[in-house]
Amino acid sequence: MAQSSWEGQERRASGRRIYEGRILNLRVDEVTMPSGRTAEREVVEHRSAVGILALTGRDSVLLARQYRYAVGEETLEVCAGLIEPGEDPRVAAERELQEELGVKPGRLQEVGGFFSSPGFCTEYLTLFLADDLQNSRLPQDEDENVSAVEVPYGEVPGMMADGAFRDSKTFAALAWLMAREGIPPRVR
Repeated sequence: MAQSSWEGQERRASGRRIYEGRILNLRVDEVTMPSGRTAEREVVEHRSAVGILALTGRDSVLLARQYRYAVGEETLEVCAGLIEPGEDPRVAAERELQEELGVKPGRLQEVGGFFSSPGFCTEYLTLFLADDLQNSRLPQDEDENVSAVEVPYGEVPGMMADGAFRDSKTFAALAWLMAREGIPPRVR
């Protein structure tokens, strides 16, 4: 995305990387604000990823259930994963569906993309819609234990209202699906 003029923008004056990892790096930058004042910005440099909304053809969505160590709980999420360096996002989406849910899409359509949390993180997620699913399993990553869960469209609004989906990409994908299907939201 092209940036607008300098007005309203911050400029990096200096920075230092304080951590380098397999999927993310952490850097601390000093920036000059438009007012001339300086501020410190902590930035998580995160690899791009894909999220896939897998539709079964039975008016239901196929989700991934897995334990997430960082938050200490099991989550119910759209299928997702990192894009390997140089990999096309579509190829990553097909691979992740096979690894996590055991299906391959007959049709895969890009819905859009978004930053997971642009206040501090560079991670960009490309969201896909997959349907006409066929059984096709690839081995899961050695550090994953994912199971597939089928959820009828009609249950999604109540589950959202009850807090069953606490992952931002899943919440966004399911809200998009509800809008597409004309399913009204519910509140607690």
